[in-house]
Amino acid sequence: MAEEIEEAAMSASDPEAQSPSPLKMRDLLASCAAADAVSTPPRAPEPEPVAVSAPEPRRSAA
Repeated sequence: MAEEIEEAAMSASDPEAQSPSPLKMRDLLASCAAADAVSTPPRAPEPEPVAVSAPEPRRSAA
């Protein structure tokens, strides 16, 4: 039993046992884009422009 604990402790401190697998740049960028997409709230709809009518030209009283 003590030997099993020692082996587990040794394998936990072994850097080769814990090295992460290589990550492709494409996968890294895709995960960043996905995280950005789910963490950014949707934009508020832009207000519709209000049509401003030009004032009617005044007629001169002749």
